[in-house]
Amino acid sequence: VFLTFSPSLPSLPENKILVAQSPLLTVANKTAILVCNYTYNGTGKEFRASLHKGTDSAVEVCFISWNTTKTSSNSNKEFNCQGIHDKDKVIFKLLNMSASQTDIYFCKIEAMYPPPYVYNEKSNGTVIHVKVFFVLFLKETPIQTQEPQSAISLWIMVAVTGVLAFYSMLITAVFINYWQKSKKNMYHQSDYMNMTPRHPPYQKNKGYPSYAPTRDYTAYRS
Repeated sequence: VFLTFSPSLPSLPENKILVAQSPLLTVANKTAILVCNYTYNGTGKEFRASLHKGTDSAVEVCFISWNTTKTSSNSNKEFNCQGIHDKDKVIFKLLNMSASQTDIYFCKIEAMYPPPYVYNEKSNGTVIHVKVFFVLFLKETPIQTQEPQSAISLWIMVAVTGVLAFYSMLITAVFINYWQKSKKNMYHQSDYMNMTPRHPPYQKNKGYPSYAPTRDYTAYRS
């Protein structure tokens, strides 16, 4: 716990209560000790001191009351708070604090009896900053068993990837070979064949007209 400011109290008129608090309190071990210094020069014999949370002091964290013979205290169920009265100050000890309890806290001192009833004006308050440190505890046995499993999984993934790559290349090679063969067959089937009819051998000298008539070029002469 670190206190960053030591408050001091000025002189006070009669029958007044003035409270001074440290402006900032940093908590690193979940325990905050907040000191509320106060001055009172009235005639009161029964007092009540309380600690409030929030800018509007809506949550009463805990309180302590005392007189000349006895002291009693009580704490909010959401907090583990203890109040101690010591002469001109009240010490509030908050245990097992969490980061969600980081907020501004105000001390209130009341003179309950005899009349007149008096309480302090609202102070500037104390910002309690709760730091939480995350510590990761690792056992040796899980680490030793986890590393071989990770290595085995990695090798299995490499082997499966290699097999898949091999089969992919094999299927691609077969497909290319089949495609080339199909292309050659299509090329041979599309060769040009001369389909012009010819005279049968035994009809060449029998005076049959030719299958292809002779073109008369005289018709094109002028």
